[in-house]
Amino acid sequence: MDPGKEVRVSQWYFGGLASAGAACITHPLDLLKVQMQTQKGKNISMFQLTGIVLRNQGLMGLYNGISASLLRQLTYSTARFGIYEAAKQRLAPKDGKAIPFYMSAFLAGLGGAAGGFVGNPADLVNVRMQNDVKLPPEQRRNYKNAVHGLYRVLAEEGVMRLWAGASMTCSRAVLMTIGQLSFYDQIKALLLASPHFGDNVITHVTSSLLAGAIATTLTQPVDVLKTRAMNAKPGEVKSILSLVASTAREGPLAFFKGYIPAFVRLAPHTILTFVFLEQLRMNFGIIKVHL
Repeated sequence: MDPGKEVRVSQWYFGGLASAGAACITHPLDLLKVQMQTQKGKNISMFQLTGIVLRNQGLMGLYNGISASLLRQLTYSTARFGIYEAAKQRLAPKDGKAIPFYMSAFLAGLGGAAGGFVGNPADLVNVRMQNDVKLPPEQRRNYKNAVHGLYRVLAEEGVMRLWAGASMTCSRAVLMTIGQLSFYDQIKALLLASPHFGDNVITHVTSSLLAGAIATTLTQPVDVLKTRAMNAKPGEVKSILSLVASTAREGPLAFFKGYIPAFVRLAPHTILTFVFLEQLRMNFGIIKVHL
């Protein structure tokens, strides 16, 4: 980077805003992914499941749980992006060069763990609201929105239930954040180092698409276990090992149930998040001068 060059860097909350914006567009895919992951002994395709939701609930059925999804992004993603960006900017060399990949991955993992813990209550309500339509009417929780869902869990199941599946949420968030943030920065840097790419939307989309593919592959087994733990009734899951064993009895591919909708959802979500993030950074970011 040339001496004295001005660059714009992210505010700590840009990641949460960008992720929330992306969630507004990709929520139907997230809903289909959750419903596929909670299937037991069934193999309904994504297209069949879409038809079932549309027939039973109409178009708005694809947006069940959108309030919880937004709350999740505003807690989970704000924390993980904020920690990663703040730490990366603080540790970056004065000449503007990037920090090493191993340090980037460590910071991403740290941010992911914190984000997973902070976002777990909203994530739990999100999973339940998205899956409610599959339950018999007498078993449905019928949360009106995310806040009502949090209140119901607190009142009926206790405060600790809000962190059901937190170990898997945090594990998934660590892998997800490494796959998305550190790999996005690494891929983007490699592309910019070539003569064929500039700092533009094409580079942002290419980098985020590849990062999304890496993140999906890393996180899918943990995501399946997390979703099942959150959707279980109190006492149904005795331990993580018992959940792993019961899932394994369905075959190794059970850990990758919903992989296609997970990637189909995560790829555009990752692309939109980073495109929105780069636009926020370019237009509203903090100006820094590298000497």
